[in-house]
Amino acid sequence: MCGGVEYKERGQLRAVYFPDSEARLPVITKAHRTRLVTWGRRHYEAGALPVGGWARHESIEEGVWARWNPLPVKIHVRRYMEKDGHNKTHWFDMPPLHVIQGLVANHGEEQRVYIVTVPAEGEFASIHDRWPRIVQAEPLFKA
Repeated sequence: MCGGVEYKERGQLRAVYFPDSEARLPVITKAHRTRLVTWGRRHYEAGALPVGGWARHESIEEGVWARWNPLPVKIHVRRYMEKDGHNKTHWFDMPPLHVIQGLVANHGEEQRVYIVTVPAEGEFASIHDRWPRIVQAEPLFKA
């Protein structure tokens, strides 16, 4: 499902994990710049957006996220992390020219990014039943 990511910020390697309320993800804008957006919402945080840090691809297609005016985004990371059923950490390098698909949800002034997930396949299914949706980085946006 993706419980942590590692990315470069101002030349420094930074690792963030969803449980941290300060966790921000690097979202690529239409202007081809990167901006940091708060990663999801924890159960103890105030707000109207969904609790959690992930959005099932199937639920997006079914319109479940429509009330939060979702914007598809691409999250640029070097690698991502998942824990298996035994709480063992596994890191995965991002394939070249690929990014994680994200969704920015909005409610008034509140804005958060969620990692889009799909059912895990192959070797990944033994680690977790959900996996981040990995997409090509280019083109950044369709015309």
